[in-house]
Amino acid sequence: MVSLLSIKGLHVSVENTPIVRGLDLEMNEGEVHAIMGPNGSGKSTLVNALMGHPKYAITAGAVRFRGKDLLAMEPHERSQAGLFLAFQYPKEIAGVTLRSFLLAAHRAHCASDKRVASSDKRLSPLQFQKVLLAEMKKLNMDPLFAERFVNQGFSGGEKKKAEILQMSILRPRLALLDETDSGLDVDALKIVAEGVNDLRAQSDQRSAASRLPLPAYRPSFLIVTHYARILEYITPDRVHVMVAGKIVESGGAEFAKRLEKEGYEKYAVKPRIELKM
Repeated sequence: MVSLLSIKGLHVSVENTPIVRGLDLEMNEGEVHAIMGPNGSGKSTLVNALMGHPKYAITAGAVRFRGKDLLAMEPHERSQAGLFLAFQYPKEIAGVTLRSFLLAAHRAHCASDKRVASSDKRLSPLQFQKVLLAEMKKLNMDPLFAERFVNQGFSGGEKKKAEILQMSILRPRLALLDETDSGLDVDALKIVAEGVNDLRAQSDQRSAASRLPLPAYRPSFLIVTHYARILEYITPDRVHVMVAGKIVESGGAEFAKRLEKEGYEKYAVKPRIELKM
């Protein structure tokens, strides 16, 4: 197994308040890990900090991604290195169509990837349109959404599908999915999960029709979720429980079902009781 992500003793604060407190995590290439836990345990803080969001201050610890110091990289460098974050609450971008946004992002990634031939860097808008429509069809997205401003007027489910569409176009090494399942009905959840599973199944080959380069590696996923229902459609290799800023227990895929049944009460931090003499 090739180490993809190594986190040791990570501490993250938000506005001087400690949220993540000494977290350790190891992921190998091609694996799917799920982080579950109660609200306020630091799950979203973790993935936002890994992506380089300026709101989240890393005060201690080390993170290596594909053997390199992730914390030394700027956010755009992390993206170009193969890290992707699907937001829990995707932002709207006025004045930029989804198609233009994705074409620019794809070209930026191709330009930074030495494995991609120069001909692939010069995908015409028409060639890219074929790729985009094919990926949108997989997600059951109306093609007209490609010409709308990013996330403006999108429903919650449509925004989540647009996040998975971005992931399908950029084809990251490691995708961080921050509660992508929240607010989705069962049908939308299945479509999103199928998008993840489809990318996992793709091998080192190229689409003759679109010339879009496919990954020469099996993508990895770190799924942050409060409930186990998305894990009914995406089988994880490891499931971790995060409480009060730390991973307190880990297990296999069946562990998620146990957590769904038992909840997180046994992991709750009990207040100290001082006896008066």
